Amino acid sequence: MSLSPAPQRWFKAPPRRIAFLASPTDIAQKTRQRFVEAYGDAPIEEAEVVVCLGGDGFLLEVLHRVAEHGIPAYGLNCGSVGFLLNTVSDEDLVSRLTRAQSSELHPLRMKATGRDGTLHEGIAFNDVFLFRQTRQAVKIRIEVDQRVRLPELICDGVIVATPAGSTAYNLSAHGPIVPLTANLLPLTPISAFRPRRWRGALLPSSAVVRFTLLEQDKRPCAAVADFLEVRDVIEAVVSEDRSITATILFDPDHGLSERIIAEQFAE
Repeated sequence: MSLSPAPQRWFKAPPRRIAFLASPTDIAQKTRQRFVEAYGDAPIEEAEVVVCLGGDGFLLEVLHRVAEHGIPAYGLNCGSVGFLLNTVSDEDLVSRLTRAQSSELHPLRMKATGRDGTLHEGIAFNDVFLFRQTRQAVKIRIEVDQRVRLPELICDGVIVATPAGSTAYNLSAHGPIVPLTANLLPLTPISAFRPRRWRGALLPSSAVVRFTLLEQDKRPCAAVADFLEVRDVIEAVVSEDRSITATILFDPDHGLSERIIAEQFAE
């Protein structure tokens, strides 16, 4: 099992071409304006770094935009939780960026097939999950690397999370928090009814997970990959896509690995 390298500084010299993206909230827009006046605003395609002003959800949107360009994202919390973000302060931004350490994320790729036979593809830096569309629980067969591991799971849904996303929906569904260097993907049921005592599994990051919906007509189900939602799916295949890498920057001693460990001791 290969481990990700320890966090290290991303920049060798102070960055000068900075792009600023902000969520629509008043505080995020005002903060962006203040930074643009102080540091300018480069086009994303020419930027050395993108500074994201908003919450965790907005940062995920930004990662989808910048990952293909290989540009790192440095988030400043203008939202609520801010797990993936740094705190806003009056300290010189360029100095903070120069000292920032990097964490690399690989997304999950979802291939979901609808009842009409259409194939939908999407990536998720947080998680992929299936969820019932009606009052009735769904029935799902789970295969891992072409081997049936659970012939029938009756539940509200099921989640496959990235390590970074293990502290989000996965944690709320009582799934385990996974360190970035573990190379593991948590598989967590949402309100499992049968088997009632099944609490999920930890899978190697190389695993290919296939969800097959049973009784699709009676028990319709949706599949979600970050911002892509597909209704009335009959099957969803999920795996890690290592061809895509997103880089998030954090202030020293406040990196993502440290936050994931600290979250496990939170009251």
